Amino acid sequence: MNSQSKSIMRKIAIMCMLLVVAMALQAADTIRVKQTRIPILIDRNDNVLFYIRIDANSSHKLNEIALKFSDDTPLHEIESVKLYYGGTESAQRKGQIHYAPVDYISSHSVGQTKSANPSYSIKVSEQPAPGRALLFSPNYSLFPGINYFWVSLQMKPTASLLSTVDVEMLYATLDGKQAPLQFASERVPHRMGIGVRHAGDDGSAAYRIPGLVTSNEGTLMGVYDVRYNSSVDLQEYVDVGLSRSTDKGQTWEPMRLPLHFGEYGGLPKAQNGVGDPSILVDEKNGTIWIVAAWTHGMGNGRAWVNSMPGNSKETTAQLVLTKSVDDGKTWSPPINITEQVKDPTWHFLLQGPGRGITMHNGTLVFPIQFIDGEGVPNAGVMYSKDEGATWTIHNLARTNTTEAQVVEIEPGVLMLNMRDNRGGSRAVSITKDMGRTWTEHPSSRSLLPEPVCMASLLYIKATDNVLGKDILLFSNPNSTQHRHHMTIKASLDGGLSFPEQYQLMLDEGYSWGYSCLTLIDRETIGILYESSVAHMTFQKVKLTDLIGEK
Repeated sequence: MNSQSKSIMRKIAIMCMLLVVAMALQAADTIRVKQTRIPILIDRNDNVLFYIRIDANSSHKLNEIALKFSDDTPLHEIESVKLYYGGTESAQRKGQIHYAPVDYISSHSVGQTKSANPSYSIKVSEQPAPGRALLFSPNYSLFPGINYFWVSLQMKPTASLLSTVDVEMLYATLDGKQAPLQFASERVPHRMGIGVRHAGDDGSAAYRIPGLVTSNEGTLMGVYDVRYNSSVDLQEYVDVGLSRSTDKGQTWEPMRLPLHFGEYGGLPKAQNGVGDPSILVDEKNGTIWIVAAWTHGMGNGRAWVNSMPGNSKETTAQLVLTKSVDDGKTWSPPINITEQVKDPTWHFLLQGPGRGITMHNGTLVFPIQFIDGEGVPNAGVMYSKDEGATWTIHNLARTNTTEAQVVEIEPGVLMLNMRDNRGGSRAVSITKDMGRTWTEHPSSRSLLPEPVCMASLLYIKATDNVLGKDILLFSNPNSTQHRHHMTIKASLDGGLSFPEQYQLMLDEGYSWGYSCLTLIDRETIGILYESSVAHMTFQKVKLTDLIGEK
């Protein structure tokens, strides 16, 4: 500990001892503090650590704020800590408790997703390379009434994605008096992440619909929609993008476009969109497959209601594949399998976005969804027993369901976890004959809350992980009402229960809410998801952090 840090620690100790005396005297205004639970992106210049609300009824200046980092926080990975002033509150929210007047950093403003918006905040203090103890002394004049401040964290680009930052606010002074602190949230270590795709990257307004796999070579591959004009669904100017990482997610290569049609057939790009990808690794031979929906025509109407019966590209969305035999570096021309698998009475056939699987016997399986001749959506599976040469679909698993994910929970037994339009909870079904017949799983429509959203499902065999246990992982926004509180959950009994102690919330903020999980190595899982801080956020989690030691 350096001399400056020791001096700060001594001052903090003295101030804490004087707390009782200060409280006995005329108390300062209360300071409300909310600590965030959102990803700290190492590629961002600003990340919100604390929101601070001061109701300045009698106080005129914020003199000091003292913070302390835990002993296990890697201080050498921290670039700086900053204090910002965010202004005051609007009259129309009088009587309500908020912690910020606006979003200080936007995940959607093109080209402005990595730093505090200077229109909304004033930087009043900065501490580069902080010690264990940190003291801001802004002596900042307060606006009469409600005042907002916030603390920002900037990590070094070399910070590990497995690092955590644990920090607490010890005290603050107003007009020279220690103010009472009222905490709105519990102290929880902050987890690192990286924004694989931000709004505005490569000239695209938005990125959506993540899929994520680990190749046989250990390469991470994330797929997603590249939505150039806006965030709206097909039909629009949309390509399938892919990002590769050869260092377990720490850095990502420039984006590739495995599927894009451009101005095909004399129609403009926005009437040749392709998207909602799902990605699969053939674990037997290493081939990587991507399946997506291509919409040709439709007058830029939403494909969900404008794809019609029939199988021609002029009337209905096309189901297309592409494959890579060089670990995702290059991709084949599109392979159209619509005639092979789509019932011409169906309006729309597309994949369950996210990822597919290789079964123990080498069968390739993608989840699918289709809108039948009555206009009702249904989920099921599509499989290939000949390394992707031909594909087969049998029967739906459950009606009025859409985006699904599939795992093999026993040899030859598939579990399909489905978005259910009825809302409230995920639907889960089992098939032992590749989708010819289905039975409802005991957890269906009761165990896994959902706000009607896509989710991810991943099965890890005991032989493939450090804990030596069969593990079923699930991720989604853990809510029945809104897409927030992105959470990973683990089950050790095949999905019959997901105990609370085996749940980890990554992001409390609101987002589009789609996610996809993968096993990175025997100790670590990865998740690519639509977060509150970036369109495509990647994070890593140790299995022991989720489940505990063996």
